[in-house]
This record gives sequence, structure tokens and C-alpha cells, in this order.
Amino acid sequence: MAQGRQERCPIMDTLDMIGGKWKITLLYELLAGEKRYAELRRAIAGISEKVLIASLRGLEADGLVERESFHEVPPRVVYRLTRRGRTLEAALQALCEWGERHARRPALRTDGTVRARSRRVVLAK
Repeated sequence: MAQGRQERCPIMDTLDMIGGKWKITLLYELLAGEKRYAELRRAIAGISEKVLIASLRGLEADGLVERESFHEVPPRVVYRLTRRGRTLEAALQALCEWGERHARRPALRTDGTVRARSRRVVLAK
């Protein structure tokens, strides 16, 4: 039985552009303004040079980040959000606020006490 073309979920399209740990982190760093390559590398602990370059290129290809190269000695390159990239500001701020409230924090009961985290049980084979 042939199926008609299914519409793709817009969330999947968005995640294709900004998905992953590093792209979102880069976009969030660039909300503060333009940054040089070395500044981004220092600001994002744990990112390899290879992944940083690939992520910046991907964001540039999707029109979210622009790269400006200055022909100076030493060479200088700065990255900034494009107008399209700036449209993600509210979403990035919302993710940040959600993370501050919920991520990696013990659950609080309504009476203010902390609910114990469940322990992982490994069953022997």
C-alpha cells in the first residue's frame, strides 16, 4: 500500500539545524555578541577544535551564524549571530531558564522537602 508524503515535524527541522550539545551552546554564547574563535573555544569547556569548527560551519551554512575574517597579522576571525540566528533568542533563553529550574536538581515536594532520587538497580544475569 502506497502512503502519501508525510509532513515532517517542524521540531525535527529545527533540531537538524541547532540540535546537539555544541550548536546550542555556541548559539547561546553568541547571544552576548560577536566573539573571536579563541574566545568561543575558551568559553566552551570540553569542545574539541574539530567539533567547534564543524559546528560553526554548520551554523554558518544554515544561516544562523556569520563569520567575518579580517586580513590582518595575526589573522582575526569573528563570529556573530545573523538576523535569522537572533530569532532563536527567546527559545534559547527559555531552554536556559528551564534548565536552571529543573535540570540536575532534586525534585522538591510542595512542602519544601527534597524527594530522594531513585537509585538504579542493576540486575545480575
